[in-house]
Order: sequence, then structure tokens, then C-alpha cells
Amino acid sequence: MADEIRSETSGDSGRYFTSVEGASREAELTWVERGGVRHANHTFVPPEARGKGIAENLVKAIIADAREEGFKIAPDCSYVDSYFRRHSDLAELRA
Repeated sequence: MADEIRSETSGDSGRYFTSVEGASREAELTWVERGGVRHANHTFVPPEARGKGIAENLVKAIIADAREEGFKIAPDCSYVDSYFRRHSDLAELRA
């Protein structure tokens, strides 16, 4: 299973990530900030860990930060876009 979701920022970009037991690569959601909006541009979960809610937890982490820090999210990644479409209660966070 996955460890705790962590985040890191470098300039105008960053990622949410977690290691996945038995996987050679971390699961991650990457973003780039433009005009005060975080563009969630890619979500990756190693094939051996898919279907376990890890991608959803990554999206929930950026949503929690958006609520706390007051930024909007542009769901450029298809997974993040799909998540936002399924959760209409997040409309105020969508750029």
C-alpha cells in the first residue's frame, strides 16, 4: 500500500507524492502555477498499485491545500478533471 501523501514545491511547480510498497516508482500528482492557479497536469500511479485509491488521495491532498491556502485548481490532467466532474461540490475550487 502507499505511505503518507507528501508535497514539495520548487519555484512555480510542485508535486504531491507517496512511495508505494513493491513499486519502483512513486505515485505522484504534478502541478505548475500560472496566475495564482495550480494546473494539475499529471497523475501517475505505478501499474501494480492502481485501483487502490492512491490517485484519489493525491487529488484530495491538493484539494485540502487549495482550501487551506486559497488557490484554485485547473484540472488539466484527465484524472483530476474526471474527479472534479464527479464532485460538483468542488466547483468553487475549479479554475
